[in-house]
Amino acid sequence: MSSATTTRTAVAPLTTTDAEALVAAATAAADAAGVAVSVSVLDAGGHLLAFRRDDRAVLISGETSTRKAFTALQLDAPTADLVEAVQPGGPFHTLPTALDRPLLFIAGGLPVHRDGRLIGAIGVGGGAPAQDHGFAATALGALA
Repeated sequence: MSSATTTRTAVAPLTTTDAEALVAAATAAADAAGVAVSVSVLDAGGHLLAFRRDDRAVLISGETSTRKAFTALQLDAPTADLVEAVQPGGPFHTLPTALDRPLLFIAGGLPVHRDGRLIGAIGVGGGAPAQDHGFAATALGALA
């Protein structure tokens, strides 16, 4: 048995301040594009830290933004990268129906990392999938 130990440095978790900054940045990007969206930010445990639905956004966008964030968190991947994987013949084809979880394989969800560690996720819903992905990506760029 090896006596070597692995030392891991602590990584600061996603805070409510971080989450609110992500929501503000995604919302600003959507507003600039003239798109009404909902934005959800989850911590590493999948708990909702921040949420905003533009009062002009379609009601279902609140649910889709949260499901996109949850999917990105659980699979540690952008939901845009997973769309093909759930198509017939894809490696995750049965995943959306195999689990009793709120997964959604539509672009707009991104994992949030700090120092290479997964600390949460953001999901945007209400625009076209490519727009939602772009708004989420813009928000990540604003996270310090």
